[in-house]
Amino acid sequence: MKISVVLISCVLAAAHASAADPVVFVTAFAPGDKGGIHAYEFDTAAGKLKPLHRTTGAENPFFLALSPDKKFLYSIHAKQFGGKENEHVAAYEVVGRTGELKLLNRQSAEGTAACYLDIDKTGKTVLVANYSSGSVAALPVKADGSLGEKVSFFQHKGSSVDPKRQKEPHAHCIVVSPDNKYVFAADLGMDQILCYKLDPATAKLTPNKTPFAKSPAGAGPRHLTFHPNGKRVYVINELLNSVTVFDYDATAGTLTEKQTLSTLPSDFKGTSYCADLKITPDGKFLYGTNRGHDSIAVYSIGADGKLTLVVIEPSLGKGPQNLAITANGEWLLCANLPGKNVAVFAIDAKTGRLKSAGEPISHPSPSCIMLLP
Repeated sequence: MKISVVLISCVLAAAHASAADPVVFVTAFAPGDKGGIHAYEFDTAAGKLKPLHRTTGAENPFFLALSPDKKFLYSIHAKQFGGKENEHVAAYEVVGRTGELKLLNRQSAEGTAACYLDIDKTGKTVLVANYSSGSVAALPVKADGSLGEKVSFFQHKGSSVDPKRQKEPHAHCIVVSPDNKYVFAADLGMDQILCYKLDPATAKLTPNKTPFAKSPAGAGPRHLTFHPNGKRVYVINELLNSVTVFDYDATAGTLTEKQTLSTLPSDFKGTSYCADLKITPDGKFLYGTNRGHDSIAVYSIGADGKLTLVVIEPSLGKGPQNLAITANGEWLLCANLPGKNVAVFAIDAKTGRLKSAGEPISHPSPSCIMLLP
C-alpha cells in the first residue's frame, strides 16, 4: 500500500511539473510546405526545447499572437510574402497543450508584407500592421475564435529622411496599450509612432486627438513595448540601431521622448539593423537585437525608466529576429532567422546578463516565438 501511494505521488508530481512547463510556438518563415508553425515543450528546469508538433499549411507565418485566454493563436499567412496580393491573418484553435493547432479560418490583412499582430485584452479584436503597403487594420474576433472581415483600416501617408528606406510609409508593428484604450503603430518609413483609440467590442479604431509621436529623424522605429508598470514605452529603431524611451500619458494617449541610446558597441563599423525588444516581467531589464552585429543588447531599467547599457552579448546565430521571455523571467529565447536556430539563455536576476543554456536548436527560418504559459 505504501509503495502504491509513493508511485501515485510520483506520477502526480511528474504531471504537475510537466503542466508547469510552457509550450513554445516557433514559426518557420518559408513558402509552401516548408512553412509552418512548430511547437516545443520548454523544460524550465534545464532550459531545453523538446519538439512536440508541427502545423503545416501555414505559409510564411511571419508573426504570431496568442489570445488572452490562451485558446486561440493568430498567424500571418501568405503564399508570397510582400507580393502583389494581400496577406491573410489565420485563426487557429489551440488544442490543449499538445502543440496541435486547428485552423478555423483566414481573413485578409488588407495589405502586403503583413509583419505584426496583436490582440486586445478582451480577445475581441486582432490588429495587423502591413509593412510594404504601410497600413494597419483591425479584425473582429467571433465567439468561436475565428476572424471576421476588417472593421477598421488606415493607410498611413508620409515619408522621412532616408532615401532608400523611408520614401513611403512602412507600418512595422501595432501594439495595444495596457489599459486597452489605445493602439500604437510604429511606422519605419515615417519615423512616427501613430496612436489610435480602440473600441475592442467592435474592433473600431479612431485616430487619437494627438495622432502621433515623432521618433528621431532617420531612426526607423520597428517594434515597441510597454513597461510592465504601464508608464513608459520603449521603441527599437531599425535604421539607427538604437532604443528610444518615451513617457506614456495614459489619459491622453500621448508619448513624450525621454532618451535614445545605441544598441551597438561604439567601435562597430559594419552594417546592422535592429529587430526586436523585450522587457523582463519584473521591469528591471530590456533586451534588444542587432542583425548584422548578431547580438543582444542588455540594458538595466532605472526607476525613472531610463536605460543603462549592461553588456552586448552574442545571439549565437545570424540575424536575431525575435525574442521571448518566460513568464517567470528566468529564460530568454532568441530566434535567429537566417541563422536557422533558436538559442536559449538563462537570465541573471540581479544583473540581467545572459548565459547560454547550451547549443542552439536547429530550426528552419524562425521569425517569431510565442509562449503558451
